[in-house]
Amino acid sequence: MINSKLLDAPSADGLWHNLRLLDTDALLRGELATTPGVIAVQGGHVAYTGPAEGLPPDLLTRGARHDGGGALVTPGLVDCHTHLIYGGDRAGEFAMRLAGASYEDIARAGGGIVSTVKATRAATEEELFAAAAPRLQALLAEGVSAIEIKSGYGLATAHERKQLRVARRLGAHHGVTVKTTFLGAHALPPEFDARPDDYIDHVCQHMLPELAAEGLIDAVDVFCERIGFTLAQTEQVLRAARLLGLPVKLHAEQLSDMDGAALAARHGALSCDHLEHLSAHGIAAMKEAGSVAVLLPGAYYTLRDTHLPPIAALREAGVPIAISTDHNPGTSPALSLLLMVNMACTLFKLTVAEALAGVTVHAAQALGLQATHGRIAAGMPAHFVLWPLQEPAELAYWLGQRPVCRVVRGGRIVETGV
Repeated sequence: MINSKLLDAPSADGLWHNLRLLDTDALLRGELATTPGVIAVQGGHVAYTGPAEGLPPDLLTRGARHDGGGALVTPGLVDCHTHLIYGGDRAGEFAMRLAGASYEDIARAGGGIVSTVKATRAATEEELFAAAAPRLQALLAEGVSAIEIKSGYGLATAHERKQLRVARRLGAHHGVTVKTTFLGAHALPPEFDARPDDYIDHVCQHMLPELAAEGLIDAVDVFCERIGFTLAQTEQVLRAARLLGLPVKLHAEQLSDMDGAALAARHGALSCDHLEHLSAHGIAAMKEAGSVAVLLPGAYYTLRDTHLPPIAALREAGVPIAISTDHNPGTSPALSLLLMVNMACTLFKLTVAEALAGVTVHAAQALGLQATHGRIAAGMPAHFVLWPLQEPAELAYWLGQRPVCRVVRGGRIVETGV
């Protein structure tokens, strides 16, 4: 559904010229390259992209002419792992962490996810929408054209429904592709204290099928971890999702090696995310399944982690690597995907080409959106960003500025600036 707000935005149809196009095929070879070119947009879709001399004559005079002013042009960015909708905040935990408390210490003391669950349950749908909208707007201002939003702070059918409904509304209101992921198995709610198996049964037999029947779920995720759910409990949820025809993904190997990535890969996971403790076995399984490795440098930074994901081994195996904000109130209160690109390079030692592929081509693949997002190609919807930058490396270099000059999303010119 596209809302009137997007329909009121100017059409991007016509010929976009005087551009320097980022070569996404070169990114996948580990290279940074741009070529002078044009983009022809017709009916909100790309009709042609490439050198001006290759433009079909019938497109030369069709529609308006948009002078790009020599801008660098990339595909619209994709933020493939977020927890954007929640009540309250957890700034107090930041201070606790600085005083030496670990992620697990905070969770066991009643903080962490469960504290956000309490605040989210207390909030109305309208309050959640009002709180999440500015967060989404901050990401859209950086050129994001598609975003995943997880539930997981409700942990009861009514409250998970509330989060997922808000996610759908955000997508419609802002004219952006939103993929909703059901994360009911995120933590153990207080009413199921010391009864994790009963809760997983409830997730699989009631919450998941009911919300899927309402059309609110695009994919299913689980927090598979020592302070989350066991491998057996995780598999129960993944099996239930697959029986409903829903794709799966997994919070895997963030704090320890639970072998969750290999399990998720056996279920054809779109992605496995975090992965600081990913084993060679998990890498091989992900490679065979075609699962994307989603790295989350914001959480690594906030938690002051020192155990790096196995970047070299993922690279050698040819597992696609995506980058995301992991926006959440506790461990990654990040609202800049470009900052995550910088962190992926500085903290994880990705190349700029790898990091840019990680927020375009590979991030789209992690959401199953590779046919519509992550590239600029004939036949695909027009999602692209014009940047007032000289070099692609500047997208990873600058800290704290949003250098977007124009954003085309869904075939509409939706953002302009300096």
